[in-house]
Amino acid sequence: MAERKWKENQHNNVPDDWFKPLDKKKGDAEAVVRPSLSYWQDAWRRLLKNKLAMAGLVFLVLLTIMAIFGPIFSPHSVTQTNLPNQNQAPSSTHLFGTDELGRDVFTRTWYGARISLFVGLMAALIDFLIGVIYGGVAGYKGGRTDNAMMRVVEVLYGLPYLLVVILLMVVMGPGLLTIIIALTVTGWVGMARIVRGQVLQIKNYEFVLASKTFGTKTSRIIRKNLLPNTMGPIIVQMTLTVPAAIFAEAFLSFLGLGVQAPYASWGVMANDGLSTIISGHWWRLFFPAFFISMTMFAFNVLGDGLQDALDPKLRR
Repeated sequence: MAERKWKENQHNNVPDDWFKPLDKKKGDAEAVVRPSLSYWQDAWRRLLKNKLAMAGLVFLVLLTIMAIFGPIFSPHSVTQTNLPNQNQAPSSTHLFGTDELGRDVFTRTWYGARISLFVGLMAALIDFLIGVIYGGVAGYKGGRTDNAMMRVVEVLYGLPYLLVVILLMVVMGPGLLTIIIALTVTGWVGMARIVRGQVLQIKNYEFVLASKTFGTKTSRIIRKNLLPNTMGPIIVQMTLTVPAAIFAEAFLSFLGLGVQAPYASWGVMANDGLSTIISGHWWRLFFPAFFISMTMFAFNVLGDGLQDALDPKLRR
């Protein structure tokens, strides 16, 4: 009797997982030793779960491919006129129809996508280069240097880009280069303010203070310690800068301040097609307006998805 009681007590003292199947124990062990995901791997995994953001990314990839190869493989020219084919509705010959001069709207739409994406990406790139350097230096130096640099930012922030465009056109003349310069003269201040705010938080972290203690140069601290830890907000800001620049280019081209005839941009095509709505030539306005709207929507949902994916507070 005593021996039986002793065996029961021994059985009760055995851990619960002792009786788990061997493969279950092996799975638990593998889960423990499995390497954890890095910050960027985890961000990409979370972005993949955001279906709306991924749909926006797929649309932008397809738009970029068509902008590059669409005008190349199209049998129709961007600038060549063909008056007998003017204002034809969409058909198998002209997928998006033709305009008042017989030019193929399909080809001109993808050529306009080139202009819009080029302006948006160039504006984002220049904003990135100037804003990151300016905001990083202002946030790291602090004090009087920061105050002086931020006063300059506030002055530029109050300048309307339309006024800057008009002034630049007086000096340089209308064109694509004028729009890019006008958008980047004041466009980088938003990036600079975001980078400055991030640097002000990070510069007091222990690893930055340790670099200062060892006498590391300021440029190296900003490049190696501060900027890598601010890339999340920077990337999100860039995805929001691109659609803003695309819309600004379309708006200025709509007013006749952008790309000049005979070349096409979405704003120019929308301006030309606006007067034809009453006559029933709806396709001339529909396609440029549709792609402007969808491109801005895709960039915005992608930016929202990146903001959620890159937020360290949401990391699990």
